[in-house]
Amino acid sequence: MELWQEMVRDSVHTVDHVVEKFGIDRKVAEDLDEFFQARINPYYLSLIRYPGDPIWRQCVPSKVELDDFDAEEDPLHEDEMSPVPNITHRYPDRALFLVTSQCGIYCRFCTRKRKVGDYEKISMKGLESAFKYLEEHTEIRDVILSGGDPLMLTDTMLEKILQRLRQIKHIEIIRLGTRMPVVLPQRITTKLCNMLKKYHPIYCNTHFNHPWEITPESSKACEMLADAGVPVGNQMVIMKGVNDDPAVVKELVQKLLRIRVRPYYMYMADETKGANHFRASVETGLKIVEALRGHTSGLAIPHFVIDAPGGGGKIPLLPNYVLHMDEEEIILRNFQNKVYRYKNYADKNNPDGFGSKKKKTNGKKKVEKKKVEVPVLEDA
Repeated sequence: MELWQEMVRDSVHTVDHVVEKFGIDRKVAEDLDEFFQARINPYYLSLIRYPGDPIWRQCVPSKVELDDFDAEEDPLHEDEMSPVPNITHRYPDRALFLVTSQCGIYCRFCTRKRKVGDYEKISMKGLESAFKYLEEHTEIRDVILSGGDPLMLTDTMLEKILQRLRQIKHIEIIRLGTRMPVVLPQRITTKLCNMLKKYHPIYCNTHFNHPWEITPESSKACEMLADAGVPVGNQMVIMKGVNDDPAVVKELVQKLLRIRVRPYYMYMADETKGANHFRASVETGLKIVEALRGHTSGLAIPHFVIDAPGGGGKIPLLPNYVLHMDEEEIILRNFQNKVYRYKNYADKNNPDGFGSKKKKTNGKKKVEKKKVEVPVLEDA
């Protein structure tokens, strides 16, 4: 048994463990276990500095979850978009491939808690029909392995899946959606990295939410993946009491770049049962983007998105930098709230200019001109 497997085995996961370790009332702990079980491995447990801190909130069960059920079981309608077991096909050229129900920890904000931890919900029996679907759908060029966490599979089992995917000629890109570099970095071994090298191009999307998760161990794990030719991107979720603070996010994204992890997505929290107490406002997210844009490297700025309820997919959001736009010019503000004018030119697709109104004058088309006053902006 490898070290990471021993750490999973030694996790806090039973009702007795939760009661003893965190002082939670037994009846509450039993109800929480029935709703969504706990798993906190010794490494991630060691990152907690005090009760209720940003690490604690992500992994320790809380009574508030039981009063927080105002959401769908499947808010992103993944099951509705699942043509065969283990596959979600939402976007034209890529598919999500669920390969295990298990994770290194069970995050309390998990949007897939209806499946995670249940061997019957994400079954290895569904792999063959999933492979057949991927083989038949030649429009799919990008496959994301997820679950659960694909790195909960042994190297041998993971390699069998990668081998099979690489036999499908139209699949160009394989991505690993894994939180293991963050929550159980001991899983990233030399043996694993050497195996992954054989199946490039492979990308990794991981999930740091707070600067305290960047430790010598998680830094080493990410750097090992990068050295193995696996680019690592980060997907962060904005959560109240965890990272709903521009200074915290700025520290996180800057530290991620130091360990060769590119901030990729910053999500609004999904409308998930037992997790709505984590949800911050969209305005908070926009303020975080404004605190990054222009104030730190563009490499450090993730796409801010809402994964639309009902299966609408990722929709990007930006603060409003366009103050006015017409056929003659665009009026913009920058990160310092200074205002700039940029000439707008007609093009072959719209020869009369943006939003123009045509008037006939002696048989010729004329564009009405508008007088535009530059708005006065207060400092951000």
